[in-house]
Formats: sequence, structure tokens, C-alpha cells
Amino acid sequence: MTLSSVKPLDPKEFDERKAQHLLQRAGFGGTTKQAVALSKLGLEKAVEYIVEYNNITDPEPVLLDAYDKDIIRPLTAAERKVALKARQDKDEDTVDKLRKERQRRQREDRKQISEMELWWLQRMVSTPRPLEEKLTLFWHGHFATGYRTIEDSYQMYLQNNFFRKNAMGNFKEDLVRGIIHDPAMIKYLNNHQNRKQAPNENLARELMELFTLGEGEGYDEDDIKEGARCLTGYTVEDHDFTFNSRNHDTGQKRIFGRSGYYDGDDFVDLIFTRPNVAKFIVNKLYRYFVNDLPHGKTADSKKFTISISNLLKRKNWELKPILKTIFLSEHFYDDSNMQAIIKSPVQLIVQATRSLNPPQRRKMVQTLAVSADLMGQRLFAPPSVKGWDGGRMWINTSTMFMRQNTLLYLLTGQRPGSASWEADNNQFNGMALVEGNTRDPKDAITFLLTALLNQDKHDRDRVASLENYMKTQNNTINNETVTGLLTLITAMPEYQLC
Repeated sequence: MTLSSVKPLDPKEFDERKAQHLLQRAGFGGTTKQAVALSKLGLEKAVEYIVEYNNITDPEPVLLDAYDKDIIRPLTAAERKVALKARQDKDEDTVDKLRKERQRRQREDRKQISEMELWWLQRMVSTPRPLEEKLTLFWHGHFATGYRTIEDSYQMYLQNNFFRKNAMGNFKEDLVRGIIHDPAMIKYLNNHQNRKQAPNENLARELMELFTLGEGEGYDEDDIKEGARCLTGYTVEDHDFTFNSRNHDTGQKRIFGRSGYYDGDDFVDLIFTRPNVAKFIVNKLYRYFVNDLPHGKTADSKKFTISISNLLKRKNWELKPILKTIFLSEHFYDDSNMQAIIKSPVQLIVQATRSLNPPQRRKMVQTLAVSADLMGQRLFAPPSVKGWDGGRMWINTSTMFMRQNTLLYLLTGQRPGSASWEADNNQFNGMALVEGNTRDPKDAITFLLTALLNQDKHDRDRVASLENYMKTQNNTINNETVTGLLTLITAMPEYQLC
């Protein structure tokens, strides 16, 4: 039967496998026990629990004063006066002193963004509200900005919290309207240089091309030029948005065939009159949460995304009912959409850490952040304003090698030049994963394959290879052999999917 409708899955079909599927897609996976507990809640209550994450207490709430906001700060009037006088007087000693102070601040800021990277990765690993962080990561890739261009860690932190606060809010009013007032985005796309005398088109172009409509969908170059005029004067003062009326073009603009004395907020309203907005963002959400493989582009998926797009417009751009509908739907749980997304490096690392529960999780986070970077996904550093391409672009011979080594590190603590967990008397507890399924090697193999790959049927060759391994271990179930099984399973191509 073709499952193109958005009608809910039959609650009787919501089993442990589908609960794990929900945990993986609406977050970063979980243990078998967590999947069992979620399945016992039933479909509606499980989705409610995941989506209504604000009902869950955050044990480590995000604090705006957790980081230093003044490392990269504007010069005071007195400091500007000193710098100007030194240049005028050709006072090389003072100029050099000021340069060294600026370089010191830049080093401190680079250190702080690295600390933020570790903080966010650790937050994903430990949060009881995984959908909140999964969505924050989605918006970070959608409205992509990078630290190397902005060079102000606190502005990246503010933007990260903006995404988190509005992760499941209103796409138009909270996210899109908010992003044109976001200091990090304004600096990243040079809108602080957008003045009526010399309009800068970057933000206007990406607002339509990458954030709301899609490349070439429903706009032309004249719309970009006029949109840039709307955004003149939208700038930044320290860490705050400010509107500089002197630099704003107050003249009449013509956008999408309509004329008026528009500003940036009017420009957003005009964009949301275009028919492609809902389709564009729903397609991105679909690839992120439902299916990003080539076989996912079917007539069935198109019908589903059209239905969701229409729902988004009816709900006036509210995202929560959209996500609830997706996570409840038959289509979401269809076999063709399970194990149909290639794990991003962050998904791979966080999901493995949450489900395998290796020792010293907090001590490992720096190594895991480096691993994510080597696999192509560094937090706060998307490769461009397009974000990460994702999908099959995550996988090549180099990244596969790194992926397998990262999983080996999680299970054994082994990396070049370091000892394993055993040397630290803090061994990985593989037996905790198979408790109650530990007596028969074949049962243990089936259990681990099901738990790690979330499949109801297992490839015979995969099973045979694991059985052969157990024969070399005299079919003994202990921590060493279970860790060996986990090492083999996490090296399988299927483990790269969720």
C-alpha cells in the first residue's frame, strides 16, 4: 500500500523499532530501554513527549552570561582617540602595542569559540530534550553563518541561542524575520555595509535563494536589488541589531510586481506571498527528518510534502503542528523511510555516545569535536552560506576511515598515541547493553544487530561474519567479546544510516 497520506500510523503498529526510529530522527537515538519505554507510551503520547520538550526541565539551562561578551568589543571613545593620535603621530610603539592587544583578544576569542563548540556537542550528548538540539542544528545549517567570517564568538553564541529559542516557533515571524535582525547574519553577509548610497545585495539574495524560496524560484535580479534597498540601514552595534535610519533608502521599491515604501520587515512579508516558500522549507525538513536518499524522491514523497506544505500555510507558518504531523504519520514510519538518512558526523557521534554510553563521556568531547571536523562537520563553521550539503556528500574513503576510527575510540578509548580505557581502569561496559540477552551467542548477535541497526531482518552474510567471530572466541559472552561484536557492527555500512 502506498503511504502518501499524512494520516497517523495505526497505534497498534507503534512498536520498539518504530520508537527507536522516532528517537533517532527526532533526536540522536537512544538505548534499547529508552525505545521500549517510549513504545509503551503509545504513538500519540510518545510524539507529545518528544515534541513538547519545553515541559521537560533543562538540567543545564543556557545562560547568556556563560561566556565573555567583551573579548571582541568596540573601542571606547578614549581608545579610538589614542589609536588615531598614534597613527597621526607615527607612534610605532603605541601602534604596535595596540596591534598586539587586538591579536591577544583575537586569540582569546578563538579559544572561546572552541569552548562553545565543546559545550554544544556535550549538550547534544546529555540533553533530555534532544529534538531541541536537533532543530537548533538544522537551523544552524539552514541559516548558515561561520565564525571565521564573523570573528566574534559571542555573536555566534547569541545566534545559537536564537535558533534554540525559536527552534519550533513560527517560521516566518520568529525565524525569518528574526534572522534579518541577527547580528551574526548581518555581519556574515555584510549587511552592515548595506547603505542607500551603495546597496549590498548579499542578505537580500540569500534570504530568497537559500532561506525561503530556493534558487531562481519566484524572483529575479531586480527583486534582489530592490530587496537590498529594503535592508539598507539594518546593521549591528556591538552585539545588538540597530537600524540606522540615515543609511536606509526611504524611496519607493518595486518587488514581485508590487510597489511601496518598503523596509526589511515589509520585504519578509512580500516574500511570504510567494507560492514556493512552504514547499521549499518543507522539502528541507523532509530531507532532514524523513528521507535524504535518492530513492526518497518518489511520487509518494511528493504527495506527502505537498500535504505538509499546505498544512504549514494553513497553520500560518507554525512549525510545531508540522513536526507533530510528520512524526505521527504513516509515511514517516514506512519501511522505505527507515534507515534512509545518512548520519551526519554530529549525528553519528552523538547517537553513538547516547546509545553506547562509553565511559568518560565528558572527557571525550574534545576528541569527538576534532573527529566531527575531520569528517566534514565542525560546529559554528559551516563551509559556506549554503550550509552542509549532507546526504551522500558525508561519505568518501577518507571520512569512512575516520568514522570507523571514531567508533573504535568510543568503544575502546584507543587512538594514535594513547592508551585504551582498560589502562585507565575505566573499561567500556558492553555487557550493560546485552543484559538479559547474554547466554546464547546467536541471541546476543541478533539483539545487538537489532539495537544498533534498527532492522527487523538481518543480512545472512552479516550474521555469519559475527558468528564466525564468536567461534574464534569460543562462543563466550563477556565484556571483551561483546565489545568486539559492537566494533564489527559499528563498522558496517548499515550503521552509517538512521
